[in-house]
Amino acid sequence: MKILCIGRNYVKHIEELNNQVPSQPVIFSKPDSALLLKNKPFFIPDFANDFHHEVELVIKINRIGKNIAPQFAHRYYDEIALGIDFTARDLQAELKSKGLPWEKAKAFDGSAMLSPFVSKSKFAGIQNINFRLDKNNTTVQKGNTGHMIFPVDEIISHVSQYFTLKIGDLIYTGTPEGVGPVAINDRLKGYIEDELMFDFLVK
Repeated sequence: MKILCIGRNYVKHIEELNNQVPSQPVIFSKPDSALLLKNKPFFIPDFANDFHHEVELVIKINRIGKNIAPQFAHRYYDEIALGIDFTARDLQAELKSKGLPWEKAKAFDGSAMLSPFVSKSKFAGIQNINFRLDKNNTTVQKGNTGHMIFPVDEIISHVSQYFTLKIGDLIYTGTPEGVGPVAINDRLKGYIEDELMFDFLVK
């Protein structure tokens, strides 16, 4: 399986990081060793000093697809989850300033926290789902998939032009505004609508 991530997919998040609105989805990847499952703690690595949370809706691909038309993209997933794209923000800034890839800042071990999956049939539509992240019982990120610049089905269509999608592949669909640092002993809880999806500690 592979993990594909979409950057800069919510306008207010783009603004908070002083980035440009993209004309097409920004794609980066993480290896399967980045997955953090079953509410295991996130251990802060020692190679950077400023690690940020980025909560995201995650799509799991359920069939093989290549060059998928947008109108058929909904057939390629039936479950969603909530995840966190952990980012070494200071290291990312350093790499970007040198024109280098982001992988060291985005794809390290444990950087792709993932909740259990739920059926998309629980929701009226994929583009009207509320989700949020609480840090120490205070909401720090809140989003609605309707605010995506590139909707889920368009993302699937776009990435399938470059990468054959296979069963079990994951797509992290981008984070809303409110990203910020995590520290030792922080407790992170994630919700889709009002359903608790994950609850874990930072160590």
